[in-house]
Amino acid sequence: MKLKPFLIIFFCLSFILIFSQNNDLPQDYLTKEFHKDRREQLRTLLPKNSVAVFFSAAVRNRANDVDYVYHQDPNFYYLTGYKEPNSLLLIFKNEQTIDGKTFNEVLFVQERNEYAEMWTGKRLGVTGVQDNLGFRVVYNGKDFKSYTIDFSKFDKILFDKFKNDVRDTNDSADLFDLIKTFKEKISFDLINLQNPTNDKIYNETKKRIDTKYLDGFMATLREVKTIEELKLLKKAINISAIGQIEMMKAMKPNMSEIEAQGVHEFVYKKYGAEYEGYPSIVGAGNNGCILHYIENSKTTIGNNNLILMDLGAEYHGYTADVTRTIPSNGKFTTEQRLIYDLVYKAQEAGIAQAKVGNKFNTTTDAARKVINKGLADLGIITSEKSYHSYFPHGATHHIGLDVHDLTNYGKFKENMVITVEPGIYIPEGSSCDKKWWGIAVRIEDDILITKNEPIILSGMAPRKSDVIEKIMKLPSVLDNFNLPKLD
Repeated sequence: MKLKPFLIIFFCLSFILIFSQNNDLPQDYLTKEFHKDRREQLRTLLPKNSVAVFFSAAVRNRANDVDYVYHQDPNFYYLTGYKEPNSLLLIFKNEQTIDGKTFNEVLFVQERNEYAEMWTGKRLGVTGVQDNLGFRVVYNGKDFKSYTIDFSKFDKILFDKFKNDVRDTNDSADLFDLIKTFKEKISFDLINLQNPTNDKIYNETKKRIDTKYLDGFMATLREVKTIEELKLLKKAINISAIGQIEMMKAMKPNMSEIEAQGVHEFVYKKYGAEYEGYPSIVGAGNNGCILHYIENSKTTIGNNNLILMDLGAEYHGYTADVTRTIPSNGKFTTEQRLIYDLVYKAQEAGIAQAKVGNKFNTTTDAARKVINKGLADLGIITSEKSYHSYFPHGATHHIGLDVHDLTNYGKFKENMVITVEPGIYIPEGSSCDKKWWGIAVRIEDDILITKNEPIILSGMAPRKSDVIEKIMKLPSVLDNFNLPKLD
């Protein structure tokens, strides 16, 4: 059969349109095969005759009728690739036959809605999820209420504890109603009764429900990164490191903290990083002594201050975590350099412990030992064993889909990615010589655990004090970026 010329033209134009639309989007998202493999790996960890239940993240309100930019629950995204709210995933240990279909997983998603999509963007819907994410059995969320699944036949129903930040909207298939329906189907409210009328049903329900172990199973999967994950994580880290370099070159004492924050985040957007992995921390002088200082409201950094910059780009869900501390005028004072070099030495000791088989706390222990000795040598504390709060936090955490990624806090394994981030913070009024007051230094790098030596993934951003000073002498593309003055 021959196609008519106008049909040939129509099909060609349609193909070109579809191809060009796909090319407009990033081409390096995680694949549906990745997410399917993660579900398979989870299934191997689940206990016999069990079902794991995952809910999407809640839509959270910012103010009045404005919501925060939606961010999917990391576990939900890890297992599905689905980025929309008001959804539910069931993963079964064994094959199930329900309504004539045999399967081991089912996904409930937002229904297509032409009017809603005009306001908030296109939804995948059932067909889109099947085509793009590789799920075979998919329903609209509203179908969950009438879905004929008997949860009482499972030995274990695993899910995370419910949070209290889910709003009830006019949508009868929103997250609030999905959770409400799920609770009804598993008789969840029964286990909260003080005097149940049927002890047998009460005891069986309480034994069946498990809100403890699913988080550990997910940590087992997520703490060791796959090759696909490492590609995205390395890109997020490199983007963050470049942000640090550009800020070193652009730094001027008359800048504000929020302006410095903006330089970093502009670099992130320039490289296509969708978000920051966490609120940016940019603290000048004594503000650097506040560990999670996110106001960034100091209008002038000042001529003789250190500025601590703890920021990380989030690229396709994966977040870096890189901290550098630099002198605002490009030159460390004697006291600043002594503290900085001590933190650098402590970080080197911590990184050296980031090896397969070492316990999670070995990096912190090594860094703390160096810092305690150094502080004693400088006379800031009386002895290495003196109690102090100048290094009040651990030096290590995992990174990935969360900046503090899931982990079981066991021994280091190949392809884990951790931070090593010692710091010294001497706030004004501390019980030491005033010359140390207001000095805050943290150096944080993202480290890949390998079979051999640890790899500093964020090493593009200089760490040594003398190299930082050299970088800060280089010209910046922002040197001549001047905006009109405002009243």
